[in-house]
Amino acid sequence: MKLNHDFIERNSWLMIILIALLVAVGGLVEIVPLFFQRQTTQPAANIKPYAPLRLVGRDVYIREGCYNCHSQMVRPFRAETLRYGHYSVAGEFVYDHPFQWGSKRTGPDLARVGQRYSDEWHRIHFNNPRDVVPESNMPAYPWFAKNSVEGVDVQARMRALRIAGVPYSDAEIAAAPEALKGKTELDAIVAYLQGLGTDLRNVR
Repeated sequence: MKLNHDFIERNSWLMIILIALLVAVGGLVEIVPLFFQRQTTQPAANIKPYAPLRLVGRDVYIREGCYNCHSQMVRPFRAETLRYGHYSVAGEFVYDHPFQWGSKRTGPDLARVGQRYSDEWHRIHFNNPRDVVPESNMPAYPWFAKNSVEGVDVQARMRALRIAGVPYSDAEIAAAPEALKGKTELDAIVAYLQGLGTDLRNVR
């Protein structure tokens, strides 16, 4: 039996096995080194774990599928960095589990949205996006303002993230419920968005 190109193409199962092996080896070669590079495993300057309200806001963001239309990765191209600021780096997202990087751009990139608009702008935008962006095709989220986050077990979420490597202290976890008192999902998601990309805004 001669293992040549013609033989492999005629044996579909052998071809599938060889393709799987090649993809596995290629993936390992590209991915494994990233686990040992400091810039991908250590937080960038000024990056801190999410405060309780922002953490809950991030969970609302994920629950509503916002990442399906908005990427959180500014590419290192001149047009992108002129519009949004410094390109995204892995160290900004070491505390994100899971991270929200992507390439979907139905809506604007949100990696640098923090502090570009006021809290009130965001509140209006979630209640009815077309009030501030007439051409928007984003749906409205009026229930955010009605849903309280006081009952959310944010402490359990913070403990789970601590297991994943996020350095929450016992004191921070104990004080977390207090930070959610009187807050709504709208408060939480606005807090989350307002913090995106602010730590590296002045980096050039």
